[in-house]
Amino acid sequence: MTDPRIHEAAAAAGLPPLFQLQARIAEVYRERCASAFQGYLDATLEAGRAWTEAVKPAAPAQALGDAVTYWTDFAQRSVLFWDTLRQRGNNWMAHEAAGKPPLLAFAWEMVADARRFARPVNYALVRVAAPPGVATDAEKRPYVIIDPRAGHGPGIGGFKPDSEVGMALRAGHPVYVVIFFPDPVPGQTLADVAQAEAAFLRLVRERHPTRGKPVIVGNCQGGWAAMLVGALDPDCAGPIVVNGAPMSYWAGNDAENPMRYAGGMLGGSWTALLASDLGGGVFDGAYLVDNFEYLNPANTWFGKSYNLFAKIDTEPPRYLDFERWWGGYFLMNREEIRWIVDNLFVGNRLAAGGAEWAEGQAFDLRAIRSPIILFASLGDNITPPQQAFNWVADLYPTTQDLKANGQVIVGLMHESIGHLGIFVSAGVARREHAQIVDLLDYIEHLPPGLYGMKVVEERVDGVVRYDAELREVQVEDLQTLQKYARKDEVPFAAVDRVSELNTAAYETVVHPLLAWIPPEVGAVSRALHPLRAQRWALSDLNPALAPLGPLADLVKGHRVRRDETGAWAATERWNAAGIMAGLDFYRQMRDAAVENLFYTVYGAMSVAVPRTEEAAVAAALSAEEAPALRDALGRIAEGGFTDAAVRAGLLVARRGRKERRLSHFKRIRALVGDDVGLLAMSADEAAQVVRRQSAIVEHAPESAMAALPALLRTAEERRRLLDILDRLSAELDLEPDQRAMIPLFRDLLGPSPEAVPAPEAAPVRRKAG
Repeated sequence: MTDPRIHEAAAAAGLPPLFQLQARIAEVYRERCASAFQGYLDATLEAGRAWTEAVKPAAPAQALGDAVTYWTDFAQRSVLFWDTLRQRGNNWMAHEAAGKPPLLAFAWEMVADARRFARPVNYALVRVAAPPGVATDAEKRPYVIIDPRAGHGPGIGGFKPDSEVGMALRAGHPVYVVIFFPDPVPGQTLADVAQAEAAFLRLVRERHPTRGKPVIVGNCQGGWAAMLVGALDPDCAGPIVVNGAPMSYWAGNDAENPMRYAGGMLGGSWTALLASDLGGGVFDGAYLVDNFEYLNPANTWFGKSYNLFAKIDTEPPRYLDFERWWGGYFLMNREEIRWIVDNLFVGNRLAAGGAEWAEGQAFDLRAIRSPIILFASLGDNITPPQQAFNWVADLYPTTQDLKANGQVIVGLMHESIGHLGIFVSAGVARREHAQIVDLLDYIEHLPPGLYGMKVVEERVDGVVRYDAELREVQVEDLQTLQKYARKDEVPFAAVDRVSELNTAAYETVVHPLLAWIPPEVGAVSRALHPLRAQRWALSDLNPALAPLGPLADLVKGHRVRRDETGAWAATERWNAAGIMAGLDFYRQMRDAAVENLFYTVYGAMSVAVPRTEEAAVAAALSAEEAPALRDALGRIAEGGFTDAAVRAGLLVARRGRKERRLSHFKRIRALVGDDVGLLAMSADEAAQVVRRQSAIVEHAPESAMAALPALLRTAEERRRLLDILDRLSAELDLEPDQRAMIPLFRDLLGPSPEAVPAPEAAPVRRKAG
């Protein structure tokens, strides 16, 4: 929570744990208040300096002309601004009348409607049509994109031509999107939804019997939905891409991630149940959108509108497109939102194996055998990197445990983009998502382990090109994302206990009194929600706005633009910067007070309860205990040419650089891909070969080398492998240690009889440590 030296000083003074905690809480609150005030002061001074530099002495006639031009422009911008809000309201009403269809930038066709399933849910599977000039390849594995059902409607993954959908289509992959309808089917549960999504996946698998299983891409809430599908049906799930998904909701850092305290400050999940009961048994997604807007009052109350006002000649199309999606509020059943809050937002049970999809049957994320790519951003305060990555350490306490389970996990971190930018930014799509699509063609050929991925930008002949760089890291390195080694997550367990008590009391006392509220009352209350009211009130439904359209047309025909370098324009920017700084100061003080209260209340509860330090969810397996490793080492002298080629490649690679470029993988595939044999196998078979040989090379490299002749039964096979190694040595920039291995292979696999009898397995000599 703050500088650990404060805790150490309090402990040295002999203070009880509760007082040590209070000392830390008081210190962090003081520091945050001082930081907020300093930030406000710096922002206002910077705005003042910018104004001083912009405003220059001017002749009276010039000053008068600047004032006339500015105020004329101000009046015209005001008309255009309010007319844009009127258009937003009209678009909202038209979208509502159309049933709020998915806002995809691509044509699509319905493939399966889960409202007709035996256990109906308000979900459907659609196939996206490739745009003109783009063709999909029947041999390439399909993509299934799951958008978040977190207040808004579907479409965020394909909101623009440059998007997740667009990048996958351009790479030639068939693309499907899991959409959902505004109203839930009465009685549907999250378990029903997960089962329906698993059925969609099986249907896509049947339609595209390619060598690779379907890729599942999950955005935000859709990320943990994708993980649930992978756990429910691991035999049908291909690689899983999880973008900005809160898998470990308790995680985060103080002064950075205020949303994680919401459950505690509201007293647990009972408020979601209250909102559902007042809505006639239905939870309104507008409440979730309210939570998003609460995070940044400067943008919500001023910044977004001022940006539109300041750029009124160019901004309206982008603004209206986004607002059409942002204002589409979808509903959930009472039990759906309760499962989400209890198991994720408050309970944090998913990684712990406590999130049940049926009585006594929990989702087991360790059942997932497909590779996983995690994409998060340091600039995301809704799903911070800790929430996106910490579950890995919960599920696999050590690197050895992760490898023993044959799992490949790749983590990609953006430096600054916000939560929504992960999904809607065209720049992120062209840079990060395009590299993810490329990597997915090679990910089954990666040895098990945890990898950090970085997108590298290069300029070749004036053209910007991107490449992905992978570096193997340790699960233990995930602690570097934490300030306090996750000790600040301890009070959230107290929130879970308080939530259970409050929810039990609510269900016993209050819920029976509200059960009489009919759905019609809920529909009226939703229509009057402030987020909806501000849209229909500023539309053609309001007769007072009737003159705006013709007046805006008149203004566009006689537009007068201000002088951006003039004193009045500079004053406007100064005032706007001051308002933003003031609202940011309010936000920082508010968040500091909330955080202070949270740790004061729940920290005290946690001190009173004995606990263990960072209890692991799953026990780590030692190398000797892992069944897959025992099996691999027991078959060290078994296999054929492909096993031998993969083993030789891994033996060479382990002596090379830790960083490996995706372009390097592409070059290797172009040189020898068809000769090695992995491409002729199914993706699962290829991954199994790589896992087995990787385990052998990592734990018994000397024996792995010595047993190579046993895998190559003929002189022709040995010549083929040596030829592959020679080609790679000649074409690739290998390290000296790697080049030194080529003669060793030549000595080992030199001339031999046409048929080589299979020898007994070479004795296993495991590497030290």
